[in-house]
Amino acid sequence: MAKGKKKAGPKGKKITLKIAKNSLKMTIDGKRRLDLSNMGIATFPKCILKLADVDELDLSRNMLKKIPDYIDKFQNLRWLDFHSNKIEHLPDTIGQLKNLYYLNLCNNKLTSTNLPVEIGQLKNLRILNLGMNYIECLPSSIAALKELQELGLFDNSLTGLPEIIVKLPKLKKVNTTRNPLPKPDDDQDLDTIKRVESLYLVNEAGLCRPCSNKCKDERDRLNKLRSSAPSQKKSNFSGLLTPNSTAQETQALWR
Repeated sequence: MAKGKKKAGPKGKKITLKIAKNSLKMTIDGKRRLDLSNMGIATFPKCILKLADVDELDLSRNMLKKIPDYIDKFQNLRWLDFHSNKIEHLPDTIGQLKNLYYLNLCNNKLTSTNLPVEIGQLKNLRILNLGMNYIECLPSSIAALKELQELGLFDNSLTGLPEIIVKLPKLKKVNTTRNPLPKPDDDQDLDTIKRVESLYLVNEAGLCRPCSNKCKDERDRLNKLRSSAPSQKKSNFSGLLTPNSTAQETQALWR
């Protein structure tokens, strides 16, 4: 390496328009989905601007460090997934995606200072996942997300539960596990919020190494709890099917 030159970062896979077009899929409800996940992409492929009319965009599990300002060109987006990248900054223009109802930014390098107030302009947003970042507090504009139903804040640096959360009228689920939070007071007004872990049935081979290790550790912990717990007679609820019962039946597929 020549003296004075910085070591170049990963170039990543180059995405051409042809590759992008071949990655177009149709969802069950007839929407156009551009799936460029897990393809080793290090730079947002500008060529996909020619496909800016897609309804869903998946760039998860890549090496992206930046979301470009021109993300606002994707005006039809209702579903946007950037989880498991290296994103350090969210552009102000993210607030222009008025149709967006799902936004996943989990497992990146976002901090509180890099969350723009414009995120509060996403009036139709229902699911927001900010888990596994470096967030210490949320922008006050989050309180404007009146349609928000699920909020992921797990594995961050929150030292206090944001008061704005209890002001969200439709919020049903918020996950703040593995944050340096103090024990909540008994009289804390969180009746409308359930602290839950989201369960995703995925192929383990598709997980990044940190996620895979975290799943393994959690699975080992649960197995220890089960082995030490006294046996109880299983209740019989005939005709009742729950997500957990389905997960148990199919656990061999996703472990």
